[in-house]
Amino acid sequence: MIRFEIPSHAARALERLHSAGHEAWLVGGCVRDHLLGRVPKDYDIATAALPEETLAVFAGEKCVETGLQHGTVTVILEGRPLEITTFRVDGAYSDVRHPDEVRFSRSLAEDAARRDFTVNAMAYDPEKGLWDGFGGQEDLARRTVRCVGDPEARFREDALRILRGFRFASELDFTLESGTLEAACRAAPLLERIAAERVSAELERLLTGPGAGRVIRLGGPVLQVLFPELFREEGDVCGLTARIGDRLDRCPARLPLRLAVLLLGADGRGTGDAPSGTARAGEILRRLRFPGRVREETETLLRFRDADLRAEPETVLRWMSRLGAGPFLSLLAFRRAVLSGEEDAGRAEEIGRTEALARELLAGDPCLSVRDLAVDGRALLALGYRGAEIGRVQRRLLDEVLSGSLPNEREALLRSLGKPEPDPPGGTGRKP
Repeated sequence: MIRFEIPSHAARALERLHSAGHEAWLVGGCVRDHLLGRVPKDYDIATAALPEETLAVFAGEKCVETGLQHGTVTVILEGRPLEITTFRVDGAYSDVRHPDEVRFSRSLAEDAARRDFTVNAMAYDPEKGLWDGFGGQEDLARRTVRCVGDPEARFREDALRILRGFRFASELDFTLESGTLEAACRAAPLLERIAAERVSAELERLLTGPGAGRVIRLGGPVLQVLFPELFREEGDVCGLTARIGDRLDRCPARLPLRLAVLLLGADGRGTGDAPSGTARAGEILRRLRFPGRVREETETLLRFRDADLRAEPETVLRWMSRLGAGPFLSLLAFRRAVLSGEEDAGRAEEIGRTEALARELLAGDPCLSVRDLAVDGRALLALGYRGAEIGRVQRRLLDEVLSGSLPNEREALLRSLGKPEPDPPGGTGRKP
């Protein structure tokens, strides 16, 4: 019999439910992750106990009535939350997202039959072992995401499952079973009825998964629904998604980077016009309610995708000063990801030299902003500079340091100003 090592708070919860005479099982992602040898992020329990019976079992513990109408109580044990949900059968889904009503059940099999994918429909009890009524273990072994039951019905019930299927395939580096993939592509228009925040949350995890490139190559009809404005000029959808997937395969798994690759690759004109392409990407990211910081970094990558990033110290220092060291390295990674073929080999080598130079310069703790100058605002104030003049002087000093005409040393900077050391001395800045 398969046995899992489960944390004490989950084991205690199962014990208490069993002692009160209620059937209870660990369910969902935690079972899947144990079978894959992964550490689960959280644990969920399904039980025959009705919500009020669950509350009675855990009387004296902190309980949050998370969704009593759907049978869910969150119990805090040992400072960790556990979602405990009554076995149920769902009614109709008129909004293609939530059941209009649920019927509580005493059957684990009935409860599992309403779940999305076989790999998420298994259950585990420390005494009874693994329950797998839909072939989840076999699909894990085949590295396949497959719907429980009729995939058409599963996606009509909850259209977000379309993106969840692609997301699981990307995160787990699995493939989508052919019937599930075909049904997802046919049902893709239903995604228009899903809240943008839910779509962007799934996209984030999909795009940053190890299988993102392969999954995107399969999902042309889904991408057309999510990004219609980007596909209007493109006749060869399969060719386009193949290019995007290839670029994602070469791209580090950071969300702004992969969004930039996706939105650039979805532009039928290839590199396109940077200003208009960036504006279009910004509109899409706002529509999908991505956070401001993600939008800004993605737009920066697209805006400067054709910038001169030659491997020269002053050029590299000025770009790192303008963008920040991290975003500059991301820009290089983005540029490398969108290159392809032998004709780009020389450009790839140049990017490699630029990155090596950037990392060498960063190892020397370079001055990249006025905050890094060896003469700070207090010292300039002591020298008699006032107001906006201080900022102008700092920017001029920074410009000379970046150009290499001045070292970032206090005496050299003061000498360039034609000023003596202030008495008493002002602040010395970050660098002595």
